[in-house]
Amino acid sequence: MLYSLYETQRALMAPVRLFTQTTMAMNGHPLAPLSYVAFGRALEAGVEVLDSVIKYRGKPDWEIDTAQTPDGPVAVSFESVLSTPFCDLVHVQRDTKRQDPKVLLIAPVSGHYATLLRGTVQALIADHDVYITDWTDARGIPLSQGFFHLDDYVTLLMDFMRHLAPDLHVIAVCQPAPITLAAVALLADQDDPAQPASMTLMGGPIDPDGAPTVVTQLADARDMSWFETRCITTVPAYYPGAHRRVYPGFLQIGAFIAMNPDRHVTAHMEMFRHLVEGDGESAEGKQRFYNEYLSVMDVPAEYYLETVQRVFKERQLPNGTMEWCGLPVRPEAIRKTALLTVEGELDDISAPGQTLGAHRLTPNIPNARRHDHLEKAVGHYGIFNGRKWRENIAPVIGRFIRDVS
Repeated sequence: MLYSLYETQRALMAPVRLFTQTTMAMNGHPLAPLSYVAFGRALEAGVEVLDSVIKYRGKPDWEIDTAQTPDGPVAVSFESVLSTPFCDLVHVQRDTKRQDPKVLLIAPVSGHYATLLRGTVQALIADHDVYITDWTDARGIPLSQGFFHLDDYVTLLMDFMRHLAPDLHVIAVCQPAPITLAAVALLADQDDPAQPASMTLMGGPIDPDGAPTVVTQLADARDMSWFETRCITTVPAYYPGAHRRVYPGFLQIGAFIAMNPDRHVTAHMEMFRHLVEGDGESAEGKQRFYNEYLSVMDVPAEYYLETVQRVFKERQLPNGTMEWCGLPVRPEAIRKTALLTVEGELDDISAPGQTLGAHRLTPNIPNARRHDHLEKAVGHYGIFNGRKWRENIAPVIGRFIRDVS
């Protein structure tokens, strides 16, 4: 029912979208007299902002054609090297013979496409050989492909690490941080040769008790039946994933915006002001961000509910009770993999202290092979995208990887 209501609302907005598109086309024409007066510029800016809010967005393109390497610019392509129903392992192939450190970048399964890490990839490929997890929208996965549980996630990451071993470095952004730590711990417990050389965990809920946020408070305040009834719906019959139970992307993005509604309203007001003033560059930057931020995908319900239960409510990883397929997950088994944690001072999703908890859980990593970095004056998104990511955080990760290789 929830999905059907959303699709109905989207259909009802089609005439509004037709109006915004027509108005922009007519008012933007150089012969249109309104485009030369304040009222016309305000009208065009208003409908452009409205169109940005209501338009449907599919999976974005990577929009990365070149990499600026130390040897100069080289061509870039994206090639799937391993394919599973729920995720592809994609190689960001650079046209170069450079032997740079091999990195597996683990994108979150949280309602956004892997392209949310476009800026992360763009900075890393300058001097790293990058692979990334490219997750599939659950509404496009037929039920015949089975389900995707939290244990399946751990298995998939271990399989990808084994495929890319040896001399692999893993970087997990946000949600996959505890899953990545669990996968590396299991490989270490088996003394598997696929253990990565280093593990960088960025803004992830390793220990939700490390610093309360709206996310952790919601998990504590509601029982599982609330999440089951309020957050889970069924994919409509006209999608390939018909009848699959999912946590829909439109709910996820609604929750993110509800956490900071004033910030998003202000951003759209600034976009309006920039368009009226003719500052197309500033408006384009905000437009580019929201095009990516509002492009959402559905997440398998079983994975989402198990994450709420095991990661947030029961805190299984920091409490030492996490298991994978009946085997204990023991982060203290990690000895060979170096550890870097990265947090943002203003992160209100995985607040400072949550990711830092990984160091407490891995006492057998030598001090010389562990490091933590707190970036001042950045929020959650800023630790993996934007100027401070490019100028401050990416160089820290690059030096760490080379120091421990």
